[in-house]
Amino acid sequence: MQLLTVNVGQARPSGAARAGTGIDKRPVDGPVAVAAPGPKGIGASGLAGDAVVNVRHHGGNDQAVYAYAREDLDDWERSLGRELANGAFGENLTTSGVEITGALIGERWRIGPRLLLEVTSPRIPCRTFQEWLGEHGWIKRFTAAAVPGAYLRVLAAGEIRAGDAVQVVHRPDHEVTVALMFRAQTTRPELLPRLLEAGEALHPEGRARALKRAGREEN
Repeated sequence: MQLLTVNVGQARPSGAARAGTGIDKRPVDGPVAVAAPGPKGIGASGLAGDAVVNVRHHGGNDQAVYAYAREDLDDWERSLGRELANGAFGENLTTSGVEITGALIGERWRIGPRLLLEVTSPRIPCRTFQEWLGEHGWIKRFTAAAVPGAYLRVLAAGEIRAGDAVQVVHRPDHEVTVALMFRAQTTRPELLPRLLEAGEALHPEGRARALKRAGREEN
């Protein structure tokens, strides 16, 4: 399991996002510093030099890093009939040999000598993503495929670069995967209460939705 590329982006205009978007990620050479960026609404990307324009909906500690598997990009290449470079989905980390869709919420990855990440939630597609790819009906198609990639929080800061090994150093004792959480938040809301099995590792917004569906209040 390894990191193929580390991808960062600069702000660019977007018709779907008035303030612009940082979805155009490109691979970069050399080490990139990764650290917790701060709470949502204030913090942006966890990667140095990476732009997050709409901090109301993107970025922050619980969405500090976005990872997508090269194997899944390859499947999309065949399905769409077009080339998809690393970073094409706006991912910060393009991986090889890493099970992302089946990763557990709360699973922890060590990348490089010091960086420690924790899986928090799937990516939910938006109009900016659809505009960026230029594929008609993309939100519906991406949702139906249910291969969303994963957001991660930074537990220990560090520097990473292309070629670094990715080690799964902790797998929690539950069955809430990225795929299950994605389905619960999109096409199968009846699954939302199951997300609570993931405990404190669950993205706070996902936890709030799950509690509401289960008819419970936050303690």
